[in-house]
Amino acid sequence: MRRQLLSVAVTAAGICSLLALKPHHPAVPPVSAAPTGPGSSAGTSSGGPVSGTYTGDSVDTRYGPVQVRVTVSGGRLTGVVVVRTPSENERDREIAGYAVPMLTSETLTAQSARIDTVSGATYTSEGYIRSLQSALDQAHG
Repeated sequence: MRRQLLSVAVTAAGICSLLALKPHHPAVPPVSAAPTGPGSSAGTSSGGPVSGTYTGDSVDTRYGPVQVRVTVSGGRLTGVVVVRTPSENERDREIAGYAVPMLTSETLTAQSARIDTVSGATYTSEGYIRSLQSALDQAHG
């Protein structure tokens, strides 16, 4: 009987520990944007974030340049287009082909440049993140 009670207590403690876990990524507020500088085309809205399209810097990586363009609408990041990726050879194109959709999906979910790199595509991921941050910096003015 004592073993059964101990087992129940350990199980209850385990469940409480699991429930106390926090999500890996913190909640991120919507991106706010203001019209500025080159590479942007923006409209206006009264009192709220400004919508627009912003092109990040071209970032040179070990395997070639990476450049990202973002669209902000209603204060949210609504689109990401990768303008340039390493493409010197078939392997570069293969890596970009699987990494870019994953990076883009994670960007739209996170609503920021605070995303993880894709395993096996570290250089492309880092270039993507730096260009993305550049575009978001433009959006913030």
